[in-house]
Amino acid sequence: MAWIALVPLLLVLRAAPTAGQSAARAWLGMAAFVGVTQYWLWPSTGLPLFVLAAGLGALWLPFGWAAHRLLVGDVTFARAASAVAVLPSVWVLTEAVRSWDRLGGPWALLGASQWNQPATLAPTALGGVWLVSFLVVAVNTAIVLVLVLRSAAPVVLAALLLTVGPAWFWWGPEPTPGPTVRVALVQPGDIAEAAERQAAGEGLTEQLAGQRVDLVVWGESSVGVDLATHPEVTARLAALSRRVGADLLVNVDAQAASGGIYKSSVLVGPDGVQGSYAKTRLVPFGEYVPLRPLIGWATSNTQAAGEDRRRGDGPVVLHTDAVAIGPLISFETMFSDLARDGVRRGAKLLVYQSSTSSYQGSWAQPQLAAMPAVHAVETGRPAVHAALSGVSSAFDARGHRLAWMPAAERGVTVVDVPLDARTTLYQRWGDWMIVAALVVVTAWCARSARRSWSGVRHWRERNRATGRRWWTGRRYRRPADPP
Repeated sequence: MAWIALVPLLLVLRAAPTAGQSAARAWLGMAAFVGVTQYWLWPSTGLPLFVLAAGLGALWLPFGWAAHRLLVGDVTFARAASAVAVLPSVWVLTEAVRSWDRLGGPWALLGASQWNQPATLAPTALGGVWLVSFLVVAVNTAIVLVLVLRSAAPVVLAALLLTVGPAWFWWGPEPTPGPTVRVALVQPGDIAEAAERQAAGEGLTEQLAGQRVDLVVWGESSVGVDLATHPEVTARLAALSRRVGADLLVNVDAQAASGGIYKSSVLVGPDGVQGSYAKTRLVPFGEYVPLRPLIGWATSNTQAAGEDRRRGDGPVVLHTDAVAIGPLISFETMFSDLARDGVRRGAKLLVYQSSTSSYQGSWAQPQLAAMPAVHAVETGRPAVHAALSGVSSAFDARGHRLAWMPAAERGVTVVDVPLDARTTLYQRWGDWMIVAALVVVTAWCARSARRSWSGVRHWRERNRATGRRWWTGRRYRRPADPP
């Protein structure tokens, strides 16, 4: 649906009487889009959700203005070509700005809609999720041009853009084969009490004894006490690791001995703690309240964090006997740069832990579980995602789904993950697509400004030739000569 979903929006923008009204329509439409795709934030944010939706929707004002300038009137070949390049570029820049973690992060990106279609997701290996967003908007624009121009040329262009992903998927470089690791994803469900939650995780993990797994992954907040100050809990987890024959990647949400609450991925082996990673990107309102002294009152009757969590020092790579893993936690599942950083540090497997109990049964859970597929293709490394209460998932380096446990299910999913890997162009060059989009938009704006200035100069010269003032259009009269 993504490849045609923007056609109605573009037609509505084109039908606006003025470019300003077109921009306002884009604002209203995209504010509604943000509100609908992130409705599940209401328990945490309350009324600020409307402010968030309106603010993020305003980022699409330039898109509406550009759509009107390029699609209204006599659409020549040059304007049509500009539309197919400029409108997707404006969209990509808008998505890049609103993906800032302080604004809520990259939820519901247009390119991420292709997470379950490896063939059309394949361009993320070239330019990240931004390139897929660019292609989707370009195809929608080409379809609108078909309706406007009633010509076959845009049909050919749309078909060519559609084949970029499948062509790279089928004829691009294959990942280098690697060993296979058996990963167990533990999903005990929505359990409010921390001790009961940990006990449920231990009980499910006990069932893995004798199954020869290499790594057991628990969800976010699966352990409610700081392991450094509770050696008896560490000893119990280490004994569990020995019985199962695999390292445990648990997640601690507790007050640290140094003060402050951290969310940390902790690798526990037969001999105790092997390493840890503290979450660095926190959820606005969920784990901290932005500008708490100013807007904290608006969240008093919501599930917003009562105390701000602390941030860690940055990504790390944890090493088990079988594989080097790059752990990330919950909200961090949305960000491509964190996955790339982990791979640069030597991670062979991306491991995500989450807890979406506050949004149980909502769209947040499958949205979060889908993003590891995007990052797997972007980085050329497999990815697994363990959720405390669902959805848990796993994907290979090309985005094929290996496991998917819905939120309604409870238990353990054991998945064989091939460590096939490749170094992608996106991993090497990073967000070049955003830079390219900025260049395209800047060049178009400069060209439009030049043409506008040329028109003003022509008008001035014509008025001067006819004896009119260029700023009023009134005829200029020379004063009478003095006596």
